[in-house]
Amino acid sequence: MGEQLPDGGHELSPAELDALDARWSSCWTPGQVAQRLAGLATPWCVAAGWALELFRGTPTRAHGDIEIAIPSSRFAEVRDRLPGYALDAVGSGRVWADATPDILAVTHQTWVRDPVTGDYLLDVFREPHDGDTWICRHDETIRFPYRDIIHRTRDDIPYLAPELVLLFKAKHTRPKDQADFAATVPHLSEAQRATLAELLARVYPGHAWLAGL
Repeated sequence: MGEQLPDGGHELSPAELDALDARWSSCWTPGQVAQRLAGLATPWCVAAGWALELFRGTPTRAHGDIEIAIPSSRFAEVRDRLPGYALDAVGSGRVWADATPDILAVTHQTWVRDPVTGDYLLDVFREPHDGDTWICRHDETIRFPYRDIIHRTRDDIPYLAPELVLLFKAKHTRPKDQADFAATVPHLSEAQRATLAELLARVYPGHAWLAGL
């Protein structure tokens, strides 16, 4: 998102950032998200660390939250499945509670909040796209049809292709990202490894993960 964030919002203090884990302690599971979005026409998928768990089929670590990715222009379809919940926009360490459409237009994350408890339940990534083609936030030249990058578990839970999840995780390579890379690479097909290597070389030339592919 190249647009400048608007003024306002609540800037999270270091103490509030530290306290966020507790506010995500009641977040939904992938199965609970899938139940709420069952039959939704817009393409959506579990993203980030949970997507890798669904790909591997075996949990390897605890998760502090859950993220899904959707086409940005079709957010209303997801919002309509979440009646009664508050929607907070997030960007650059700030939170806009009960975000208005103009705030949503220039941010890409929405935290779904229980207005009674204040707990966060779901993180929605509103992703750039061109019709039925997904566009990578970090490099707009990377584009794939949604049908090629959304995989499904045996229980029909959609998740983002692991090579794309790892591409996003390569930006920061925090300890959990490194752990996810190590746990996932042995399960990738040759084609998935080749795709990840090509994308890493394009977006992050010389990235340390290239040696492991």
